[in-house]
Amino acid sequence: MIDALWRLMRADRPIGTLLLAWPMLAALLIAGEGNPPLKVVVLFLLGAFVMRSAGCVINDFADRAIDGHVTRTKTRPLATGELQSWHALALFIALLVIAFVIVLQFNKATILLSFAAAGVATLYPFCKRFTQLPQVVLGIAFSFGILMPFTALDQGLPLSAWLLFAANICWTVAYDTEYAMADREDDLKIGVKSTAILFSGYDRIAIAVLQIATLGLLFWLGHLLQLGVLFTAGLIIIALLFAWQHRLIWYREPSKCFHAFLHNNHVGWVLAAAVAASYWYGS
Repeated sequence: MIDALWRLMRADRPIGTLLLAWPMLAALLIAGEGNPPLKVVVLFLLGAFVMRSAGCVINDFADRAIDGHVTRTKTRPLATGELQSWHALALFIALLVIAFVIVLQFNKATILLSFAAAGVATLYPFCKRFTQLPQVVLGIAFSFGILMPFTALDQGLPLSAWLLFAANICWTVAYDTEYAMADREDDLKIGVKSTAILFSGYDRIAIAVLQIATLGLLFWLGHLLQLGVLFTAGLIIIALLFAWQHRLIWYREPSKCFHAFLHNNHVGWVLAAAVAASYWYGS
């Protein structure tokens, strides 16, 4: 039972937590001017793990009737009957309670943002039934983790927060489209919607446009905050990582598209490292 619940939270596959945490760390560094309080960093990282886990649980609850028809998801605990629906709902509620206890350590503005984030994260799994843009909803849900560090550190919501917020939405839609490309054939059969289906033969072009927008917004952020040459070097590395992803998805092979999605972990840590280096070692 414990092992199944752990897998239902996708805790054995931390890529989602990492993709949520890296830009959050960048936001914490910016809001804290390179030196955010350790307690705040720990609480936000714990919150990232809890909320990503909650998102996975409610996603599998929403998809419990269709995951068994998708090659990549047919062994998930709800799809196999290893766990029942009420197990998922109970775990989801427990995780939300833990997340609420964590966010109570912060101010009113951060608490209010957390409610909005939880609402969007809960809505996301159901969006693929009625919109071709569920990846945009996921991007918004993931990007609340960028706004909240600014309010938690009493910085309000400056332009820098919104630039990183917008960049993260573009990046998230790009990498989750790569993820959706891996499932596109199965999704078409069962009627699930995604940006991979919406973009169809223009999927690679759409991903490239989103990645260029991500880099443009990040460049604007670096210029606004005068982050300097180390941050620019980080953006060059990210551009090269994006180029490598296009090599992976070029023939739209599902396994390579999924590998391209996983490859975004490198984009995340390079971004966080570039921000950190700019504050710690920049002129």
